[in-house]
Parts: sequence; C-alpha cells; structure tokens
Amino acid sequence: MHRIARQFALHFVGKRIAASSPQGRFADGAAEIDGRVMTAARAVGKQMFLEFEGDRFLRVHLGLYGAWDFAGDITADATTAASRGRMGQTNQRGTVAGTPDAAPGEAAASITDSAGEDSLSSIGAPRVARLRMAEQESLGAVDSFPPEPVGQVRVRLLADDVVADLRGPTACEVLNPEQVQVSLDKLGPDPLVDPGKKSEDRFTATVRSKATPIGLLLMDQSVVSGIGNVYRAELLFRARLNPHTRGKDVPEETVRALWKDWTKLLRIGVELGQMMTMDRLGKVKYAAALARRDSRHWVYHREGKPCRVCGTPIVMEMAAGRKLYWCPKDQA
Repeated sequence: MHRIARQFALHFVGKRIAASSPQGRFADGAAEIDGRVMTAARAVGKQMFLEFEGDRFLRVHLGLYGAWDFAGDITADATTAASRGRMGQTNQRGTVAGTPDAAPGEAAASITDSAGEDSLSSIGAPRVARLRMAEQESLGAVDSFPPEPVGQVRVRLLADDVVADLRGPTACEVLNPEQVQVSLDKLGPDPLVDPGKKSEDRFTATVRSKATPIGLLLMDQSVVSGIGNVYRAELLFRARLNPHTRGKDVPEETVRALWKDWTKLLRIGVELGQMMTMDRLGKVKYAAALARRDSRHWVYHREGKPCRVCGTPIVMEMAAGRKLYWCPKDQA
C-alpha cells in the first residue's frame, strides 16, 4: 500500500480527478469525489487514504483479492524517484533490480525470470503502460488511453494522462476527516508512518500485555499495522520464535527486535516491490531470489520442504483461518 500511495502521490496528487464506478456499486461514493483535486495520498499499514479538496477522503483496504490497475503516463516504480534508483516488481513475469551491494546512484541491473522475460524493457511507450499493484505486481501494455475498464471495476480515477482502476477491495468508502481519524485510531503503529522509539514502545507494551499467541498478534492490525501472512511467518522464523508463544511470555528484547526487523523488511519491500526476507545472499542467489518467489523466503509456502537452516520439514497449520508456516526445530 505504501508503493501504491507513492504512485498516487507522483501521478495523481495536484490533478483534478474524474471519478466513476464502472461496476455501479460505488456510484454514490464516486459522485462525492468526482471533479475534485486530489491533494494527498497516504498509506497506513494495509489501508490507504486518498485526500480530495473539500475534506473528502477515499479509504481503501485491498484485502486478499483487491488490486489497483494504473495505466497511462506512469512510472513503473514510483519509489525510484525517492530512493536509490533501484527498481523492482513482485511479478513472476520479470524483474529489474539493483544488485545487493549496489552503490547509491548505481545503474540497476536487469534480470529475467524463469520465463526469460524482462517486463520493464518490453512494456512499450509510457503513455500506454499498465501496472497492476496489489500484494503481487505485474506489468503489461494497453493499446489506447484511457483503456476500457476490465472486469468488475469498483472505482475509476481518471486524470488527463493517467487512470487508476480498483477491483475487489475489502473496503472502499468516502470519509470526512473525523471518520478518517476513527479509522486511524483503530490501527497499531506503522514503522514508515510512525518511526521512532514511541511506536516501538507502544508495540512492545501491547504485545507483552497479551496472552494471545505471538503468531496471531503479528496479524492483528490494532497491534501493528501492515504485517500479513508472508511477513508474519518470516519475522517469526528470523527471530527463531515459536508462533504459539504467548505475547506476555516473549522477552522484551525479542519483541523490540521484532519491531526493528519489521521496520527493516518493510522498507526493503517498499523499495523493491518484493517481500524479500532472506539476508546475506551473494549476487547470484540474490538475483535468483528476485526472479523466483520460491527463493526469497525462509519458510513461507514451503510446507514439507527442508528448513534452509536445519533441514527439518517446514510445518503448515491453520491459525485464525490463515496458513502459518514455521520450523518445528529452529522455532521450538
């Protein structure tokens, strides 16, 4: 969501937006923001708030199935302008990324995936570029602008040279400032929004006050914002922490280490557009991890496969309706 918010900040903020609901389910909401200038774009955890003149905010939570499609005069990676020139798409059809030890300003190295395609070099002229952004990102091309809506588009936001289509969100609503604050008050700290010791202290105090297993607490957005199924499993493994340990039983230094590690992984994810959770990889292994999702995680989606550290088969179990992956030896 932070990457999506940066796309909006780069390409939509400051422009007058034509809002519509091709699907029809959001017609009233679209009418409230239609014709207004977008003034800001902000992500907090898994939620995004697009601000429009007149104190109107579009709140979006993608959930498991939502996605934004951008098309027009877009940048494939809006984080590039504010980062180190590194580009990355979590996309099984091609990746471009800097090497792990790239110096600031160093040219990005292009790599291709197992299909042999380098998407960023093949998407065509910027005006007809298409970028889909969700938990997984993909690139493509369109023949004309604006493209016809594809599928069940809940809301379309159209400027003179860019368009964004939203499909399948868990939440999509227009709020006033007071309602936005109510939504924010329900969320735990987000390291990119609330950096610093105050947020670390809040997270630590909340976790250590709970008898709930840490594997569930990390997915509770009122405890900490943004952690999903992939990062939950990877953070716990990196900490060698049993997911069934009660929050109150996790040592304070371990809880603080979890916060610092989440801060680190989140920043990497926003920069690369990939949930890269493995460290200390050489150039070859790093390139392989960028190109293949199977090569960039310690335990996630590796049920029955040998642990990368001890060789014990990775276990998968259901926890609050979501799949939890962990090593029964290293996280015992």
